[in-house]
Amino acid sequence: MSGLKLFRTDMTNCRVIEVQPRLAEVEADVQRFVETHMEALLGVRFLASEYVIDCVDGGRIDSLGIDENGAPVIVEYKRGTDAGVINQGLYYMAWLTSHRRVFDSLVRDRLGAQAAAHILWSAPRLICIAGDFSRYDAHAIREYRRSIDLVRYRYFGNDLIGLETVASVTGQRNLGRRARRGTGVLPAARKQTGAMAELALAADEVLCGLGDGVTRVQRKTYTAYQRLRNFACLPPPQQAKVLVYLKADPKTVDLSPGFTRDVTGLGHHGRGDLEVQLRSERDLDRALDLFRASYTAA
Repeated sequence: MSGLKLFRTDMTNCRVIEVQPRLAEVEADVQRFVETHMEALLGVRFLASEYVIDCVDGGRIDSLGIDENGAPVIVEYKRGTDAGVINQGLYYMAWLTSHRRVFDSLVRDRLGAQAAAHILWSAPRLICIAGDFSRYDAHAIREYRRSIDLVRYRYFGNDLIGLETVASVTGQRNLGRRARRGTGVLPAARKQTGAMAELALAADEVLCGLGDGVTRVQRKTYTAYQRLRNFACLPPPQQAKVLVYLKADPKTVDLSPGFTRDVTGLGHHGRGDLEVQLRSERDLDRALDLFRASYTAA
């Protein structure tokens, strides 16, 4: 069970009152809420609910979506604790990856031909949202060669809901503090030489080392760094600088010309409204607090 405690302040009587957590009355309440706010909660664009799959054993995928990097996403829900949610999701994932044209058609109908042309089939994801998970669930997903996120939910009072990532793995491996240069990652930077290529690799190492559960998603024009949602995007290094785009509100940052820039509404590779410009290791050190803030908010 989550150790999170939430308190409401009573300034009149100078005390705090604990808000007791609770589960949903029925599983459908969680599903309906997440589907309505899926992009804000998970960074996933909603495509379909209770999607019927065409196979011998049949079944219904709770929610289908596509994340901000173009990866197909299956979301499965359970009101309480149920180990079957992972196996059920993997069953649907196997169906999805063998019926790509069906998903392509769904994306084309809902989001248009351009979105359908950029689906990232190398990194499909399964997100399991439940009242709780056991330590065995967190261990089990490490044995599968799939990208899986286990997310615990809790309602607090009548108007608050909390989502907590219990465990997160990629289809290859998790990236943490042991990620180092020379491991065959960040191919765009490794094809180049020079100071900016080295700086890009250093930025990659810092972003991967911000905490547990960081995953790297490689697209043609950028590398995304993700918890449940993207928190940073790193395009290939330029001749004189390395750019990092963060999921942060530029209005909350004291912008510094030549270092940080508001790119809201401006076209660029990757996702994020705050551009950070790195020209030296000193700039990378200077950007660390911004990286951490974006990671924490993801």
